[in-house]
Amino acid sequence: MKKINYIIISVLFSLLFIVLYLSLGNEKIYNTQDLVGKKISEVEINLFQSNETFNTKELTNNEFTILNFWASWCGPCRKEHPNLVRLSKIKNLKLIGINFKDEKDNARNFLRENGNPFDILGEDKNGKNSVNFGVYGIPETILIDSELKILKKYIGPLNINDVNEIRKIVKK
Repeated sequence: MKKINYIIISVLFSLLFIVLYLSLGNEKIYNTQDLVGKKISEVEINLFQSNETFNTKELTNNEFTILNFWASWCGPCRKEHPNLVRLSKIKNLKLIGINFKDEKDNARNFLRENGNPFDILGEDKNGKNSVNFGVYGIPETILIDSELKILKKYIGPLNINDVNEIRKIVKK
């Protein structure tokens, strides 16, 4: 009986070791850059200032659209905000801001103090809608065309080089 228990335990440990060893070769880095070139999902987004919703399929009316995921509590979002204001001046580019897991009063104060570059302001109170766009941290910015195809995805705060790159893309 002791011998059988020893064999069973040895086999189980061997299997566990093999599974763990084989999993070492799997890439564990979560990377959403492979979304570039694909169409965004059709998603209903709650509007920030009303009980209405906005559907991403409505973005086909725009030549180019930026989806920017931000929050007032996010330091890098504050850093990138002047660059969003710069982008808001481009005529064929619409900016959609999606406020991420934030308090409404804090978000309103942030926009009042820093300016509101967004044509449409949505909210994602619990972070569930952002997952549909491959967002796993903020700020993140997605540039799409009128066919809802992702042209570029920026993880982290936009800088002036990103602004210039976006200008080149939308001026083509």
